[in-house]
Amino acid sequence: MESSIILICVIVGILCLALGGFIGFVLFRRFNKSKIEEENNKAEDIVSSAEEKAKDIIKNAQYEAKNLAYEQRNLIEQEMKERRAEMSQLENKLNQRESAFDQRDLALIEKERNLEQKENQLSQKSVEIDRRLQSVTDKEKSIEEKWNSVMGELEKISQMTISEAKDEIFKRVESQMSQEIALYQKNKEEEMKENAEEKAKEVLALAISKYSQEVTTERTVSSVALPNDDMKGRIIGREGRNIRTLEQLLGVDILIDDTPEVISISCFDPIRRETARLALEYLIKDGRIQPGRIEDLAEKAKQEVNKSIHEAGINAAFKLGLPRINKDLLDYVGRLKYRTSYTQNALDHSIQVAYLSGIMAAELGLDQNLAKRAGLLHDIGKAADFELDGSHVEIGSRLAKKYGEPEEVINAIESHHGDVEAKYIYSYLVQAADTLSAARPGARNETLENYIKRIEQLETICKEFDGISNAYAMQSGREVRVMVVPEKMDDLASYRLAREIREKIENEMTYPGQIKVSVVREVRAVEIAK
Repeated sequence: MESSIILICVIVGILCLALGGFIGFVLFRRFNKSKIEEENNKAEDIVSSAEEKAKDIIKNAQYEAKNLAYEQRNLIEQEMKERRAEMSQLENKLNQRESAFDQRDLALIEKERNLEQKENQLSQKSVEIDRRLQSVTDKEKSIEEKWNSVMGELEKISQMTISEAKDEIFKRVESQMSQEIALYQKNKEEEMKENAEEKAKEVLALAISKYSQEVTTERTVSSVALPNDDMKGRIIGREGRNIRTLEQLLGVDILIDDTPEVISISCFDPIRRETARLALEYLIKDGRIQPGRIEDLAEKAKQEVNKSIHEAGINAAFKLGLPRINKDLLDYVGRLKYRTSYTQNALDHSIQVAYLSGIMAAELGLDQNLAKRAGLLHDIGKAADFELDGSHVEIGSRLAKKYGEPEEVINAIESHHGDVEAKYIYSYLVQAADTLSAARPGARNETLENYIKRIEQLETICKEFDGISNAYAMQSGREVRVMVVPEKMDDLASYRLAREIREKIENEMTYPGQIKVSVVREVRAVEIAK
């Protein structure tokens, strides 16, 4: 019984499962069918929307194409209008030119008519002139015949031809005039020599008597006094850093030797040497000797020296009463305060030369201020000869030209040592004043013995070369003239000899300024008539 019930339950379960599967299959098919229909509907909607968008794009493209075509048409029409305007302008210009050409043609035709009329008038005048010339020629012939007849009669009477008579007259007049001219020239030359020598002596004597100046000593080494010897160690500093800082900042050599309570400053630039001296004095007074303080006081010393230079230049111009000198050039004048030559202070020497030149110019009735200006600036090159290349004459000339000095001043600078020919009387006055200031007793410290030794050494160096007949030192040793034997040395060898002598002088001699070497080769042909 129970087994039958179980079997029936199993059968019923199987039937239920079969029925549920059938119902699920039917429901699944219906679901899929509805989904497919939805997808188809969506696709149709997408296609229809795409078609609408395509139609809109086509419409927009057609509209834009029409707009573009319209714009292009407007541009083409605008260009056509502009070209038509240009063509009309060109036509107007051509018409104007045609009318101008027509007017020129009319003017040329009128000128041709006038020229033809003038030609006719000139032809008539030329015929008249030919007639007059013919009459003049006839008259000349008759006058010449009469003249020849008169001259023939005179030649018969005097028994001399016309050329002989002219020569005789000229000889007599020439003889008489040459004697009178020679006598007149001789008298005038003697008179001028006497008057010039007397006048020059008077002017020089008066200039010397009106001015005198003290003499300074030349130094290339400055000394600074110390309060005690311990200060030397402080100036040197730890491992020498203080003294190295001083030398680098100031551009000098500081010499610390065994001299008690003194240190020395060595430098060929006098301005740097003075700056270093002031800086050391400030450091000693301040007492704080270290690199930072050294830089501050070195800058202060430079400012003090620059101020002193500027004031010295202004004071020099003020003493001499010279207006309108360039302020930069006055600074160069002030730098001469620290420059010496043969123990003579360059600024004092320049002021002396200016005073003497001015006095002589006043006596001669010349421009006194211009003479003073030339005298003050004649050695201006010495203010920069330790910085710029060239002699102090060349440097001074460049500075004077740079700052617009008058030509008289420039020539006085260039010629005061005879390097250039003197063109103005002011140049001669500066030369004389320069000689007076330098040669007066006590002005310079060079002894006669040293001067003679230097001149002898210069001539000896020149005579050591082969082919030299003699050598002469001139212009106080500023020039040497070497005479060579022409048979032993040609022109090219003379140039080479001048260069070799210059090199030997530079290597073996110590001298101020520069020395000009002139090699002279002269050929003389001598014959004796017996």
